[in-house]
Amino acid sequence: MSLTELSGAPTSGPSTTAEKPGRPVRRTSPFGALLLRLHFYAGILVAPFLVVAALTGLAYTTTPQLDTILYGDQLTVAQVSDRPLPLAEQIGAARNAHPDGSITTVQPGDGDRTTRVVFSLPELGEKQHTVYINPYTAEPQGQLTTWFGSTPAATWLDDLHRHLHLGTVGETYSELAASWLWVMALGGVILWWRRRGAARAAARHLLVPDLSAGRGVRRTRGWHATTGIWLTVGLLFLSATGLTWSRYAGANFTAGLDALSARTPEISTSLAAVPVEPAGGHHHGDAGAGGTVESAAFDRVLTVARDAGLAGPVEITPAPAPGTAWTVTQTDNTWPVHKDRIAVDPATSTVTARSDFADWPLLAQLSGLGIQAHMGLLFGLVNQIMLAALALGLLCVIVWGYRMWWQRRPTRTDRPALAGTPPARGGVRGLPLWALLIGVPVIVAIGWALPLFGITLLAFLVVDVIAGAVTRRRRPAAAPTSPAPAGT
Repeated sequence: MSLTELSGAPTSGPSTTAEKPGRPVRRTSPFGALLLRLHFYAGILVAPFLVVAALTGLAYTTTPQLDTILYGDQLTVAQVSDRPLPLAEQIGAARNAHPDGSITTVQPGDGDRTTRVVFSLPELGEKQHTVYINPYTAEPQGQLTTWFGSTPAATWLDDLHRHLHLGTVGETYSELAASWLWVMALGGVILWWRRRGAARAAARHLLVPDLSAGRGVRRTRGWHATTGIWLTVGLLFLSATGLTWSRYAGANFTAGLDALSARTPEISTSLAAVPVEPAGGHHHGDAGAGGTVESAAFDRVLTVARDAGLAGPVEITPAPAPGTAWTVTQTDNTWPVHKDRIAVDPATSTVTARSDFADWPLLAQLSGLGIQAHMGLLFGLVNQIMLAALALGLLCVIVWGYRMWWQRRPTRTDRPALAGTPPARGGVRGLPLWALLIGVPVIVAIGWALPLFGITLLAFLVVDVIAGAVTRRRRPAAAPTSPAPAGT
């Protein structure tokens, strides 16, 4: 949630406000001091990664509108007719427009959406060529190089957000930001609650900034903290969903789903005793991975899928190999989602297997829905607006955090500084034994599940211990005090 100290605990810098006479000085508990120091340094060091993630994520939220502007002629048709042409005719037109490659999927057009015929080529790697066909006239409306259905612009922005176009090395930045975001959010909430929860009159400022505070660090801290409170749930959601498909933490998440048997169920495409036809046995065919594919089979498979209740947009995937079934998958990712799947034997027009979204394990459902919401797809425009608000709010919190750091700098002429001093050390030494016995195993477990968090936290502790040792060695010995005069 936040980036610099929120608790108001005294630091090694000079006090900015005078204490009222007779008012006891509030002492920070060892736990509060440790959390404050961790929150401070995490904010200073991790905030730049969060800034990049927020800016690139903000850009990605615009992809639906950007696709409409850049690729509207390919994605939609100008005039909608009553009934689309057979898929075989549309696929034939796509094959004439794109003679190379094999058909991997077909997404039939509906309403004003064009039919998308996807071709794979070895030189494209994970990407494909998608030919867009008018479903009512079978006229090609263009082709694009896509990545799992994403347009070039959406793919470029997605790569920018995930790894800054740096591949595996760049993925570290986004995972590091997601690994620390939840720590900073929860830490900021706890620190602000400790500060404001004691006084009932001040408790309302947990959600509303104290506008009566004068200019300076108090007012900045109020905006920083209360904005962070409002963003907390959203930031925790972004952190959790972002980690699910990260490189290292995502692998542990997948392993956990496997251990709980909670992954998205696979659908069986096995067909027993299916004769393999020789290549070239069909007039309208496509040399796919599984041999010759009859274009008319797409129509039969689509009819079976509609009869089986798969409404809305679907994706048809031909059999990957002889003796296997075709699959049809619903691709409606808006709420309520439609993600049911069936396997179809085109020779007999029968459903051989089925996997409905309602039957998935709960964790698999939540994971799928979370990813769609993270991408701004689940609730359409409302989802985009919420993500944009989170990104802009996070940027504001970061700016206010750094501003507090600057406002707390010493301003005396003999002790000038560019920024405020960090919270004092000693929090760990003050913790009770029971807290260490419970806390250390918990932190180790979290560090194992989130490796980049664990590695960077360990690095921070090592550097902090070394810096503290160096500081103590350089500190001059205190001068001996003179004995008090007799009689005093």
